[in-house]
Amino acid sequence: MSRPQNDLNGHVEEIHWPSLFAAISAISAVGIAIGLGLPLLSIILEKRGISSTMIGLNSAMAGVAAMIAAPITTRLAHDFGVARTMLWAVIVSAVSALGFYYASAFWMWFPLRFAFHGATTTLFILSEFWINAAAPPRRRGLVLGIYATVLAVGFAMGPLLFSAIGSDGIRPFLIGAGAILIAAVPIYIARNESPVLDEKPERHFLRYIFLVPTATAAVFVFGAVEAGGLSLFPIYAVRTGFSEAQAALLLTVMGIGNMVFQIPLGMYSDRLRDRRPLLALMALTGLVGSLLLPLLIEDWLLTAVVLLFWGGCVSGLYTVGLAHLGSRLTGADLAAANAAFVFCYAVGTVAGPQAIGAAIDITGNNGFAWALASFFGLYVVLSMGRFLFRPKRT
Repeated sequence: MSRPQNDLNGHVEEIHWPSLFAAISAISAVGIAIGLGLPLLSIILEKRGISSTMIGLNSAMAGVAAMIAAPITTRLAHDFGVARTMLWAVIVSAVSALGFYYASAFWMWFPLRFAFHGATTTLFILSEFWINAAAPPRRRGLVLGIYATVLAVGFAMGPLLFSAIGSDGIRPFLIGAGAILIAAVPIYIARNESPVLDEKPERHFLRYIFLVPTATAAVFVFGAVEAGGLSLFPIYAVRTGFSEAQAALLLTVMGIGNMVFQIPLGMYSDRLRDRRPLLALMALTGLVGSLLLPLLIEDWLLTAVVLLFWGGCVSGLYTVGLAHLGSRLTGADLAAANAAFVFCYAVGTVAGPQAIGAAIDITGNNGFAWALASFFGLYVVLSMGRFLFRPKRT
């Protein structure tokens, strides 16, 4: 157990571990299902002869659902309570996850994607609000680093499960739905410790998107890269000559990098007065890693080494961006800003699969890497421009 620290005013800062354990473990169970589901669904569609563009379009439904769910999540939590809203979201996401197995027609996968990702968006928004609200200000980076690490374990276990069980039969769908249902257990146990939203945000939802633009732009890029990368990297790797299992293991290596880096990045960010240069540096790492990918993709081991470091630094955009957001706002404003944060992530998940899938179809297999590099390059330019010309921390 860590010792309490004092804040700048001399008040004791304690981490309330039971409450944080509930929120972190719940969303990590969902992470397992998502980490399993994204490559699983893409491979199944590829086997059915669906084009990369259409696979990207179907994957982009996740972002559409999230963009719709994000503005109403805070209202639902205000009216029905954080824990109760999360429990209903668990049920909807588990049922829709199992529904993919029974949906034989491709068009059916669009409403299923909408239901699944709309519900999981609600879980992410409220879990992260819960975690950010419970974290002491001077240890927020550490707490969010722990959250990101445990979540990364879930995402890494998903592809690992996929490499072990494959894409045939109902078993992978049952495992995914079961993992989501497990998330209900810690939420229910800690339901009385969840934060209470007894007031409404001071601003319109859309204004929160531009209130802390460095954070929201970071999560947009992360969303584009994560959704497009996880969905289409198996196809990119298989077309290069790797087997399904080898492609899934590369995703697992990326997840391991995520696990290794998040706590150190979070702790380091707690020491910074301004987190924006760190965000720009991580985006630059993502840019360099993307440009190296076409040069190394034929060598599995070298690709794995690059993805180990690349995955950790790229995922840090989410962790450090969320910590930057939490350092600026509190209460209902923090809940609404967290919803806007996830909304921008959702916009990224729409743009990413579409842009990356189209780049593959238009320019060939290496279009995957060029599209990733474009997203990171845009953020490097934006973040450095704001740091140089807008010295105020935003």
